[in-house]
Amino acid sequence: MYDNSAFSQKSPVRVGLVGTGYAAKLRAETLVHDQRSHLVAVAGHTPEKTEAFARDYQAEMIDSWQQLVEQDNIDLVVICTVTRDHGAIARKALQKGKHVVVEYPLSVDVAEAEELIALSKAQKKLLHVEHLELLGGVHQALKQYLPEVGQVFFVRYNTINPQHPAPRKWTYNHELFGFPLIGALSRLHRLVDLFGKVISINCHNRFWQIEETDYYQSCFCDTHLSFNSGLLAHVVYGKGETLWQPERKFEVHGENGGLLFDGNTGILVQLGETKPIEVASRRGLFAKDTTIVLDHLIDGTPIYVTPEESLYTLKVADAARRSAEMGVTVVLDDALH
Repeated sequence: MYDNSAFSQKSPVRVGLVGTGYAAKLRAETLVHDQRSHLVAVAGHTPEKTEAFARDYQAEMIDSWQQLVEQDNIDLVVICTVTRDHGAIARKALQKGKHVVVEYPLSVDVAEAEELIALSKAQKKLLHVEHLELLGGVHQALKQYLPEVGQVFFVRYNTINPQHPAPRKWTYNHELFGFPLIGALSRLHRLVDLFGKVISINCHNRFWQIEETDYYQSCFCDTHLSFNSGLLAHVVYGKGETLWQPERKFEVHGENGGLLFDGNTGILVQLGETKPIEVASRRGLFAKDTTIVLDHLIDGTPIYVTPEESLYTLKVADAARRSAEMGVTVVLDDALH
């Protein structure tokens, strides 16, 4: 798809990083320890924090992401910043001939995401949307044990994160994070990866607003999906001050058994027996994703997810947004064809 002849042990992939938060730090640690990559520059939101980050990882501090993507000495731009800016940064980076890695979602806007995928192909540049949930132990165990339970007819997926007090940060900001199931796209992408196309979606969403600000102290998103296979799914995503009990549960109900995951503990339930499921640790997934990208750029090995797959889930999440806003069940466009 693109020319990777410039990358070798003698000429490592030169990386520019946008962001200085948790994900950016884990990316940076991998990049500086892998001889095939060189972390050239970093751009962040706060000058003091960016300066300290750049010093820690021996990279150049750049005043803005707009300047970073202009740098001739950067081959790959890694985007680890607020959801709102993903699309704009990816577009500029691709236009400047850079490869792009971006945390999900690719964009908060479906049309823009489609344009970015087309642009990456026209530019012959890598566009990788990270979906760490597919690499994690729970998802790998789900894939392994799904055949054991027969035809799946119902799935429940709950992630609830009480926060007292709720942090005044971008993940609690309407504009910066986006609609909850777009900002937290992995909640739907896990289901789409396992169970395929969605026919319809019904979503109810509530915010508890902090007065006279763009921030909220809580959100609660309750969503029902109908899949092409006949499967029904119920997804609950909540965070903030009005929630009291943390929860991370995934239940699969099949005709021959069930799979129940509570945190990192899993069991297979069948007639007359319950079998524990070993679940690998969630640690090291950013490093794994970063290594997969370098393997792909240098050796052409496959990547575990395509931008088109992430785009499809973004369409499902946007349908959930429209359902919540209009108070109706939304049928996905391609379900009609």
